[in-house]
Amino acid sequence: MSRAYEVMVIVDTDLEEEVIRGNVEKWLKLIESHGAVRGYTDFWGKRRLAYEINKKTEGYYVVIQARSEPPAMAELHRVLSLADEVIRHKVLRIPESVYGPPAMSDAAAE
Repeated sequence: MSRAYEVMVIVDTDLEEEVIRGNVEKWLKLIESHGAVRGYTDFWGKRRLAYEINKKTEGYYVVIQARSEPPAMAELHRVLSLADEVIRHKVLRIPESVYGPPAMSDAAAE
């Protein structure tokens, strides 16, 4: 059964916005290739970090929502951990009580 996830990614602001959006699209295609269904992607833009990370005081924030099996998100976590342009990231599983039940197409696929 697919689960709801939300991923917060903070990307280095030294990159151009087009490059950041291209990287996000690449990450979305990665999880889709593992059977995930993409949800809403929110580009928050440049924000001041709460504390300095790797001598950076600003980051480009992106929030990704998706429904997937746990292995797809584990692979995304692995890729984001290795990406030099990612300052920080966090993958969260959203409880069904918050996100809502799976769509009918998800239930029919099982």
